[in-house]
Amino acid sequence: MSFELFVALRYLFSRRKQTFIYIISIMSILGVAIGVGALVVVLGVYNGLTTDMRDKILGANAHAIVMSYIPSAFENRSDLLDRVRSVKGVTGATPFIYTEVMLSAGGGVKGVVLRGIDPQSAPAVLSMLRQMRTGTAADLEREGTPGLIIGEELAKRLGLGMGSRVNLLSPSGQKTTSGYAPRVRPFEVVGIFKTGMFEYDSSLGFVTLGAARDVLGLPENYLSGVELTVDDVYKADKISALVSTELGSPFYVRSWMEMNANLFAALKLEKIGMFILLAMVVLIGSFSIVTTLVMLVMEKTRDIAIMMSMGATSSMIRRIFMFQGTIIGVIGTLLGYVLGLSLGWLLKRYQFIKLPENVYTLDHLPIIISLSDVLIIGASAMLLCFLATLYPARQASRLQPAEALRYE
Repeated sequence: MSFELFVALRYLFSRRKQTFIYIISIMSILGVAIGVGALVVVLGVYNGLTTDMRDKILGANAHAIVMSYIPSAFENRSDLLDRVRSVKGVTGATPFIYTEVMLSAGGGVKGVVLRGIDPQSAPAVLSMLRQMRTGTAADLEREGTPGLIIGEELAKRLGLGMGSRVNLLSPSGQKTTSGYAPRVRPFEVVGIFKTGMFEYDSSLGFVTLGAARDVLGLPENYLSGVELTVDDVYKADKISALVSTELGSPFYVRSWMEMNANLFAALKLEKIGMFILLAMVVLIGSFSIVTTLVMLVMEKTRDIAIMMSMGATSSMIRRIFMFQGTIIGVIGTLLGYVLGLSLGWLLKRYQFIKLPENVYTLDHLPIIISLSDVLIIGASAMLLCFLATLYPARQASRLQPAEALRYE
């Protein structure tokens, strides 16, 4: 152990005559610990909410979609799905038709986003179709009246349930002798889903590809595009580029990152803002370190003069007080880790903070603590604590032994 570290530890942990300085040291440690603990928990909750939102968005949407600049490009392209699935990193692909229609029932009329899907391959791409409240995607393929899957909020609003009969009206219409008339087709509710996202649960419906073409009056092989999933959602943009290269013109691919860029950019900005605000708590603790070291320098003026008279250099004196402030920061950071990680584990294990389901997308407070966030929090706290030692340590190193001992 070096001389500077030995003296710093002795000053920090030995019993002092000045109890007030000792109390301030304890308060400095607690200030740093509370700030670090708060940062760990809050950023963990942020990560949990962001991940939950991402999962719900990806549950109702694919990781990427293949589109075309030419509407008829997907027709007579039976090899397209095989080519998409052949790209490294792609785990699933399914065709879809996207449009907007009016849904009419006894409880009223509502505009909905209608998606035509392949009941066999769609559940492998859209996780929400594997976690439905009632019914399955396979129920869409039925004899007689075609099936329809709707969200729980839409079902509540129009008073619909399993087996309810509804009509879908396409505004594009069909040509008659008297002009264009809306195209209306009857459907039967065969499934109800709930994602927790009000926008999806209140305005989204699924039918088979054939039923969607019939409602819209589209050609037999018409498709809006192809949805696909990848093995790593964070590499969706890179895999999308590979798919685009494989298919070539006139096709193009958009990943979930690109389609939701504004939303996640706003969430990232909020995370930075929360980090800065809560870092102020650690900053307050570091100011207490300045106070502690300044008062300690005043108390140990005679000791400093004696050590310098015995050969201690100014840099050694500076390091003594820098070590002491850094030790306070290390202890405070470690205690903050214990506090934050323990509280985070309790929140995750027992879920004792409940949220109203009609307001939020889940019923409990989620928390996901990231190792990178923990390391950044610790490094930031240590940096602030180290910077707080510079002024008191500099003042201590500038003491003149003769002047200090003259007034003792």
